[in-house]
Amino acid sequence: MNKTTAAITAVGKYVPDYVLTNKELETMVDTNDEWITTRTGIKERRILKEKGEGTSFMAIKAAEDLIRKASIDPSEIDLVIVATATPDMPVASTAVYTATKIGAVNAFAYDLQAACSSFLYGMSVASSYIESGRYKKVLLIGADKMSSIIDYTDRATCIIFGDGAGAALFEPNEEGLGFQDEYLRSDGIGRDFLKIEAGGSALPPSEKTLAEGRHFVHQEGRTVFKFAVSNMADVSEKILEKNKLTKDSVNWLVPHQANKRIIEATANRIGLDESKVMMNISRYGNTTSATLPLLLADYEEELKKGDNLIFAAFGGGFTWGSIYLKWAYNK
Repeated sequence: MNKTTAAITAVGKYVPDYVLTNKELETMVDTNDEWITTRTGIKERRILKEKGEGTSFMAIKAAEDLIRKASIDPSEIDLVIVATATPDMPVASTAVYTATKIGAVNAFAYDLQAACSSFLYGMSVASSYIESGRYKKVLLIGADKMSSIIDYTDRATCIIFGDGAGAALFEPNEEGLGFQDEYLRSDGIGRDFLKIEAGGSALPPSEKTLAEGRHFVHQEGRTVFKFAVSNMADVSEKILEKNKLTKDSVNWLVPHQANKRIIEATANRIGLDESKVMMNISRYGNTTSATLPLLLADYEEELKKGDNLIFAAFGGGFTWGSIYLKWAYNK
């Protein structure tokens, strides 16, 4: 009998209509288009402006896009995972609400949080459920409304992040396609360098924390950049070595979209030409949990059955890792 693997069989996406350009940011903070572009590779990012709507709004839209394109019955979905760092609420699960709204009435659901590595970790979890044989259809959604936790007077962070969502359906495969291997890591030292300090159980909300702006993302850019460059490149190299892959046998690098220089450093470490590197950071910025599935949706028509994909991500915590996956279908 062939081993059952977990393959991605469909993808979907959603990005908000509102485009926040570098030019507009010039009117908000002391920065300029050239400075942002040179240091990050970002030209614009999408911002969810709909009043009263949170991450679930985008997660639902991305899931509906996938369901429509793949012509699947949502009642057949067994599990919905929403990978996110910005849930609608601290307690009520965003995934549960999303599952109900898309008609996944027979699915159980939960949120998964590993900062910018959330979707990558979610791929490991979704694949494990499929490979166990217990479930046949697992919907993994990466979605973040980063604009809800960004201080738009802080030029260190407001230039980087955007809002968006992407979705991927995992199903069993008997052809050896889909999920092949993983190398996932974490280190609690990162807690000091990339965080939202207040609002959790350690430092609950108060008038003081609100007045001091401690509910926004704080990032020590140089330290995070240094860790991200070395670790994303390191795990990408390790996953190739583990699976005896060469630069010629890799069709695509699917890297987290945090900074163009980090992406380039990762590609250079494993010797990949720019033509093999998925990139949309100039249009969306860093959408945190949504970056990887948005790449898959944007590049879906270029992907071919059997292509070797190397995923890599780095996030707050610190969390990071790499996954090797064989693409399972032609668009």
